[in-house]
Amino acid sequence: MKKVIMTLALVFTSLSSLALSNEVSSTSPADASVYFITPLDGQTVSSNVTVKFGLNGMGVSPAGIEKKNTGHHHILIDTDTLPNMLAPLPATDKIKHFGGGQTETQLTLSPGKHTLQLVLGNHQHIPHNAPVISKKITIIVK
Repeated sequence: MKKVIMTLALVFTSLSSLALSNEVSSTSPADASVYFITPLDGQTVSSNVTVKFGLNGMGVSPAGIEKKNTGHHHILIDTDTLPNMLAPLPATDKIKHFGGGQTETQLTLSPGKHTLQLVLGNHQHIPHNAPVISKKITIIVK
């Protein structure tokens, strides 16, 4: 029985490794950067704020389309720590995906202070190697 459990554990570990190996990060150019066009750091905005994304040194391509030196945007809202940069970014209320290749969005935020940060993901939502991450900005919603 012990050998069966150990064998099953080995098979599970091998299958997990195989699944992870199918998730591949893409290399980013050394000069690539992502940033907010609007809003600006420290800006006071209304609860329905337009957010525009900027990108230098790379192009925008929708999720599912593998094309060198491209990716699509993800916005982190009020996150204290970055998500795992070696795995697909999860879609949550704090991590919004723009897999259609969008370069702007409307966010509805509650009054108060909020932080925003951009992360570029490849065709599989995996951050690039090296990750292309914006400076975290703070906005005040009135």
